[in-house]
Order: sequence, then C-alpha cells, then structure tokens
Amino acid sequence: MTDVLLKVTGLSRYFTAGDQQLTVLDDVNLTIHRGEMVAIIGASGSGKSTLMNILGCLDKPSKGRYDVNGQDTSVMDSEQLAHLRRSYFGFIFQRYHLLDDLTAINNVEIPALYSAESKMTRQARAQALLERLGLGDRLDHKPSQLSGGQQQRVSVARALINGGQVILADEPTGALDSSSGKEMMRLLKELHQQGHTIILVTHDTKVAAAADRIIEIADGKIISDAKSTEANQSQPPLSAPNNQKEKKDASLPKFYAWFSFAETFKMAITAMASHRLRTFLTMLGIIIGIASVVSVVAIGNGSQQEVLKSMASMGTNTIELKPGTGLGDRRSGRVKTLTANDAEALTNLPFVDSVTPTVRINVAVRYGSEAITAEVQGVGPDYFRVNGFELAQGQLFDDQSIASLEQVALIDNNTLNYLFPDGNALGEVIFLGQLPVRIIGVTETHKMAFGNSDALNVWLPYSTVNTRIYSQNYVNDITVRVSEEVSSSAAEQAIINLIKMRHGVKDFFTVNTDTVRQNIEKTSSTMTLLISSIAFISLVVGGIGVMNIMLVSVTERTREIGIRMAVGARQTDILKQFLIEAILVCFCGGALGVGLAYIIGFVVSNSGSSLTMVYSLNSVVYAFICSTFIGVLFGFLPARNAARLNPVDALVRG
Repeated sequence: MTDVLLKVTGLSRYFTAGDQQLTVLDDVNLTIHRGEMVAIIGASGSGKSTLMNILGCLDKPSKGRYDVNGQDTSVMDSEQLAHLRRSYFGFIFQRYHLLDDLTAINNVEIPALYSAESKMTRQARAQALLERLGLGDRLDHKPSQLSGGQQQRVSVARALINGGQVILADEPTGALDSSSGKEMMRLLKELHQQGHTIILVTHDTKVAAAADRIIEIADGKIISDAKSTEANQSQPPLSAPNNQKEKKDASLPKFYAWFSFAETFKMAITAMASHRLRTFLTMLGIIIGIASVVSVVAIGNGSQQEVLKSMASMGTNTIELKPGTGLGDRRSGRVKTLTANDAEALTNLPFVDSVTPTVRINVAVRYGSEAITAEVQGVGPDYFRVNGFELAQGQLFDDQSIASLEQVALIDNNTLNYLFPDGNALGEVIFLGQLPVRIIGVTETHKMAFGNSDALNVWLPYSTVNTRIYSQNYVNDITVRVSEEVSSSAAEQAIINLIKMRHGVKDFFTVNTDTVRQNIEKTSSTMTLLISSIAFISLVVGGIGVMNIMLVSVTERTREIGIRMAVGARQTDILKQFLIEAILVCFCGGALGVGLAYIIGFVVSNSGSSLTMVYSLNSVVYAFICSTFIGVLFGFLPARNAARLNPVDALVRG
C-alpha cells in the first residue's frame, strides 16, 4: 500500500448525559493508507458513525489524536478544519443531505463554491460529473423531483467536485432499493480503482465484503481489523486524485473576500426567494416601522409648510409696531403716539420694502336693506403689498386718494359674495355708519395665517377714517415689510431705534413674524421628533421581531447549516450568509416601508383631506440607514449562533 493518509491514536469520544458520561469510542487506534477501500461495520450504537464523523472532521475527539496526511487536527481552528473538509473529504450521506431549494447542479457545485471556483468552471465540472453519473437530463431538477438513487448519485457528484481524495459513505445503500444499491456499490468500486480512498460505514456484511479491509467495532472498541476475503484484488488502485484543488484552495485569502461576499449574497437571495412568506413576515415589522417614521416626518413637514405658507400670505418678513409695552398692556389703548408720519419716516430706511399704517373702526356696514358686521380698516396704499393681497377686480387706491381724503373702499371676496351675490360691486356705494363710500376694487380670496379666513373685510384710506369718521391723528399700528435679503432681527432693531428716537421714549412694542415663524418651526420640529421617536420604537420592535424570526430560522435551517459545513463552508461563510439575509430583509423592508409611506401620501392627497404630507429625502435616507443598521444589530446574534453550530450536531438535529 501507499503512505499513511489517516491515523487515529488513542482516540476516545464521550458525551455528558445528565450526571453520567456516555462513552461512544474508547481508546481507538487506526491507520488508513492512501487508496484503500475500508469498511467499518458494527451494530447500531457501536460507535461506527461517530468514528466516521471524526475521520471527516465533522466532530472532534474528546481525547487522543487524529492526523490527516501528517497534520494534527487537534491544533486546527474551525477555518483549517473547513479547509480539510473541502480539500480531502467527500461525504455520501445515507439520507443524501441535499439542499431542497437548489437544483441538482447547484447542489453539486456547493463545495467548489466555497473553494472560490469561478461559476463557469464549477458548473462545467458539476455538469460533467452528473453526466458521467447518468444524470445529464436531471441537471435542473430539485431533490423532490429525483428518485432515491438519483439523489444518492447527486450526493456522489458533490463528494467528487473538489477531488474527494477520501470518500466517506455512511450506509450508502441503506435508503436504496436492491437495484440502486448494487449500482451505488459498483460506482464506489469504480472510484476506488480511480485512486480514491473509500471509507464505508455499514451494518450490512454484504456491502462490507466489497472493501479491501473490514474493521469491526463493538461498544466503542475495534474488535477486528482484517483483509476482506471477497474483495477483488486483481486491479490495484490507481494514483491518488490530483492535488490541484488543494493548492488553489490554500491561496484563497488573497482574493476570497470579495468573491465570498458576492456568492454569499446570491445564496442569501436564493434562500429568501425560496421562503417568500417567511421573508415577508420577517420584514413586516420593519415595513410598518419605516412607513410610520417617513409618514410622520412627512406629516410634520407638511403641517409646518402649511403654517409657513399661511404666514407668507400676510407678507414675508413683516414687523408690526403696536402702542404700549406688550400684548398684555391694558393701557395700550391710551397710548396715541403712533402716527402716519412715523410710517412715512420708516419708508426712508434702505431695507424697508413697504409700510402701511392701520386704523380700525367699529361701524356697521350697510348696502341697501342689508346690514353686516365687517372688519373695517383704514390703511395706506401699500397695505395690500405688505400683507400679500392680490386684486381680483377694479383698482387700489393710491397716495392721491390718501391726500384727497377720498371716500373709496376695497372689499374682499367674502364681502362681495355676501352683499353682491351677482358679483357686480364696482361703483356701488355702501355706508360705513353714516359715511358713504364707493367700491373701487375687490381682492382675491385670501387665507390668513391667524384668525378666520371667512371674515368680511372693508378697506379705505386711513386719512379718510381719521378725518371723516374719528377726527384723530394717530393710528392703531404700523406694519413694515422688510426686504428678503435683510436679517429680520437686525431690521427690527433699526426700526425700534428710529421710532424710539422720534418719540423720545419707547412707548411701543414690535411683533416680528419671522420670530413667530422660527417658533412655529421649532415647535413643529419638536412635535415631529416626538412622534418620530414613537414610530422609531415600533421600528425597534420590528427589529426584535427580525431577530426572533431569524433565530427560529436558524433552528429550522440547522440541517442546511450542517450540510454546508460538511462540504467545506467556513464559520465566516455561514455568519455572512445569515447576516446578509438579515440586512437584506431589513433593507427590503425599508424600501417597502418607504413605498408604503408614499402610497399613504397618495391616498391622503386624493381623499380630499386637508392634511398635507411633504416627504423629506433626509428622512428616506435615514430610514434606509436605520433599517440596515437594525439588520446588522439584530441579525448578528442569530448569524453568530448559526456559525457556531457544530457540523455533526447540525446534521443530526436537522
């Protein structure tokens, strides 16, 4: 025979069962040479399968030493053991252990995939192996579409894809009918003659008789080790399989990282697509959480913009001067120092866009037999620019109207509809108390930032009010519109300084709409943050749901994990696959959640609701970042648990 390939020295394997220690293998010594065909036989529970698992590096001995090609496996880490499983061993399991979601050719190529074989090369080799085994017309069939014998041949092809120097066959004919069983033994003999080392584990003496050497185990000990009397020794084993794959596999660290990620990503997609319902239920919590966050932020932004738009209807960057020390000053009515001359002085400031004084009067408005209560104000020509009114009909009064104390008026659309249902008001005369005024213009519908937009409004020159109705020379307030490019706070201070200098005392106060706007934005942002925090909690709950379902998924897919490890997957490969799946679930959940948020917005906008939703790109980006982070955070524990499974335990539990 050739040199020693596998050597076991003083090997024992025992398990703890409660307070007792169960010994399965007891001080086993065994040497297997390259190119041998060995049968390990024994009754059920004798320890033969445990010995095979240790020989295939699926399990570790509790005591003793096991060498593969002169290398001590007890000092190897999980990555090195995975390398041995890829490079030296090919497994033929009694229950086939094919992945149900993959086709025959995809099952065969898995070991080559973990050896970083290119897709084209590994699929060509897998196809050649399957065709050689008579499955050329079954390449795209899944295990459920194959007979038991065909599944076993797929398992053989998978064992050979990386060379398979050592073929470990566990009860290779146990699940087959007699015809398929004979075909399997013929195939194993052929592989033996091609130079493969074959190790059969069986309880069938007829199967064992085909081997060169028969080792019998009972109660964890080798009780006999003899040459087979029936084995055909006329054809000696050929040279051992080529070691090219082993050399290539040893150089993997140079380029494996990117290749591994790309292939693992594809496997994760395949796993998710194969269990669509489970995947959707896993991401449902993320979908709801992301949709809630994006929708709440959109509602907050929409509400804020509606308020600011409404404020803009008053005029942009307006500063209002009122008599007294503040809004709560009860003596403000007795302060009569604000005048039209103050308004005229303010127009000379370089940053002032427009100014209007305002005088308010309480009089009944009559037209014919109709009498209404309306908001009557005496204003300057720039009032309508300052406050953002648009003209619908007629004209505005001008400086000449102010100087001539003209008895002319403008009305809003509400007053037009109330007093003049036919829409013809221009030139008509209405009475403000006893003062007749002629209507020269009608404004467009105007939504006020504060107060009732359905109010009835009448405007006439402030000079007409002060002279012909009140006989006074002061005004109730002055409103200044500041140029957009100027700082509102700086303009406010300059206005205060000018009027204070004119009055000699600060007997007025200012209301800066920009400050109000800032306060509204701040309040709106605070409320949005508060509600978003609540929505974020639902996102975290969704993440915990992802973790729980992924943990369950690890349990459900224990068999898959065991198979992948048995054919050479590293712990890092398993970790990456499950982690990528968790991230993909959360990322796709984030995408669907954002889509759901936009659908909600579409429904709201077409339902006639006054609610406005304005979507923020930042909130969408943060939602994706958040969902991906949750995938990493809550997917790591299940992924780590999957990667730490012992290969033999995973196969048995699966």
